[in-house]
Amino acid sequence: MDIDNKARVHWACRRGMRELDLSIMPFFEYDYDQLSDEDKKLFIRLLECDDPDLFNWLMNHGEPRDSGLKKMIIMIQQRNKARGPLAM
Repeated sequence: MDIDNKARVHWACRRGMRELDLSIMPFFEYDYDQLSDEDKKLFIRLLECDDPDLFNWLMNHGEPRDSGLKKMIIMIQQRNKARGPLAM
């Protein structure tokens, strides 16, 4: 997936699991454009992971073995926490 094809990245963010949507969608909407190209590639790699893995990682029930994916999970958690609760 191309990092500049925002419509496709946005589509990939929609997971269909409320907990994932509440974590991934705000990060995409508020933070994606400011990411470096390297971090955008990491984010896209993260979106290619299975939903159960994403859920577990984002809910702190384990972590990815890949250090890049781990970095992205931490970034998503930190930025969402700093933003505070969002009404969706």
